[in-house]
Amino acid sequence: MPSDIQPVEHETRDRIITGLVTLLPFLALGFAAWQVWGSALRWTDVFLFFVMYVTTGLGITIGFHRYFTHRAFKTHKWLRGLLAILGSAAIEGPVISWVADHRKHHAFSDVEGDPHSPHVDHGSGWEGALRGLFHAHMGWLFIHTQRGNRDRFAPDLVADPIVSWVDRTFIYWATLGLLIPFAAGWVIGGTVVAGLTGLLWGGFVRVFVLHHFTYSINSLCHTFGKREFETKDHSRNLALIAIPTLGEAFHNSHHAFPTSSTHGLRWYQIDISAVIIDGMEKVDLVWDVVRVSPERLAAKAV
Repeated sequence: MPSDIQPVEHETRDRIITGLVTLLPFLALGFAAWQVWGSALRWTDVFLFFVMYVTTGLGITIGFHRYFTHRAFKTHKWLRGLLAILGSAAIEGPVISWVADHRKHHAFSDVEGDPHSPHVDHGSGWEGALRGLFHAHMGWLFIHTQRGNRDRFAPDLVADPIVSWVDRTFIYWATLGLLIPFAAGWVIGGTVVAGLTGLLWGGFVRVFVLHHFTYSINSLCHTFGKREFETKDHSRNLALIAIPTLGEAFHNSHHAFPTSSTHGLRWYQIDISAVIIDGMEKVDLVWDVVRVSPERLAAKAV
C-alpha cells in the first residue's frame, strides 16, 4: 500500500550519501589492512575499535531494536535519549526511519512489502538467490520503493520529543561517533597521527564491520541457519555470528517472539545484549522486561 511507504524528496542525494557511507569505511578497511601488514597497528587502536563497536552496537541492538522498535522493556527518559544517541553514532540512519523500516519488515516479513527480504521478486536459481542476498544485505539501502512510512509505522517515536530531537540532529551524533575515537587516540597517543589511526579503527573500520554484521541479519539470517520455532517467514538462527551481532543472530527466535528482550532463548545461546539488559534491570535502569515463558517456547518449538 502507498501509505505504508515513506515518500522520498531527494532520492539521488540519499543514494549518494548511502554510497559514501558504504564506500568510505570499505576504503578505510583497505588502509587498515596495509597498516597491520606494516606493523603500524597500536593497541590503542584495537581498544578504540572494541569500545566504539560495543557501545554503538548496543545502541543498535538494545536501543534501536529491542527498545524503540519492540518495546522489550521500559526505561528512564535520559537513558532513552542516550540509547537513541548511541544508535545514531553507529551511522545506520536516523532512529525513527530505522524503526519504521524494521517494523514494516515484521509486518510483511518475506512477502511483498518487506523492505529487505532476500526471497521476494529476485528470480530463481543461483542467480536469483545471490541477487536476493545482495538486496537484503545492502542493495535495499539504495532504493526507496518499500521503505517504512514513519507516520504509519513509528507514530509513537514521531510524537516523542526526545527521540524526535535525536532523529533531527542525527548528523551531529554520527559525526561525534567519528570525532570521539580521533580525540581519544590523540589524547592517549599524544600525536595527531595517533588520533588519525584512532579515527581509522574506532571510526571507519568500526562502522564497516558493524554495518555488515547488522546487514547480515537481513540477508544471512533469512537464508542460512536453524529454524527452532514456527514462524510465517524464512528467519533462522545463525549461531556462527551471534557474538559479533551481540545476540541478534538468533533471528528465528526473535521473529517467533518479537517483543522478547532475549533472542538467545536457550541456555547455551550467547546473547550479549540480553545479558546487558539483565544487568541494567538489576540496578533499576530498566524495568518491565519482557521474557518468554517455557510454555510459550514449547508451544512454538519446531
